Amino acid sequence: MFTGIVQALGRIEKVEPHGGDVRLTIACGGLDMADVMQGDSIAVNGVCLTAVEYDANSFQVHVSAETLRCATGLSAPGEVNLEKALRLADRLGGHLVSGHVDGIGEVTRFDDVGDCKLLAIRAPHALSRYVSTKGSITINGVSLTVNTVERDEFTINLIPHTLEVTTLKHLKPGSPVNLEVDLIARYVDRMQQWEQESA
Repeated sequence: MFTGIVQALGRIEKVEPHGGDVRLTIACGGLDMADVMQGDSIAVNGVCLTAVEYDANSFQVHVSAETLRCATGLSAPGEVNLEKALRLADRLGGHLVSGHVDGIGEVTRFDDVGDCKLLAIRAPHALSRYVSTKGSITINGVSLTVNTVERDEFTINLIPHTLEVTTLKHLKPGSPVNLEVDLIARYVDRMQQWEQESA
């Protein structure tokens, strides 16, 4: 589990094909690797990946073809958001995030609003039911609050701090983004479906 509070900006330095899979070498930037062990989970742009090798400055992960199909931002060198897995004693500053991408959205607007940015994203229709005004959503591993929702498009206000410490500052109209909807919304929806199926 994660919180969606990015701990460091890393960079995918090397992408090595392995059949249909890839092995990534990621420079960890300011991420503290002192307590990382082989097999630990690290969220990379919102995708929960397993550290198979590591040192103080970088780590390697194996990314399956299925993960590459379901997520964006893992197949080429570039800057990535990093977060180590949550410990039970950690502060929950964002919201509960599993690191399992539900779908890929598309940026439709990225406009200046004073010192902030208005980010508008079109979500896959199947995910739109889980997005609600003032609810939580994870975009490229960043826990954010939804401002408005209209059909399949929603907006978010990004403050200067979020822009400074995450890769979201690089977005532009047409950019694909990893989306993970709120866990609670997904389970409530499933319970309602089950009740209807059982009626």
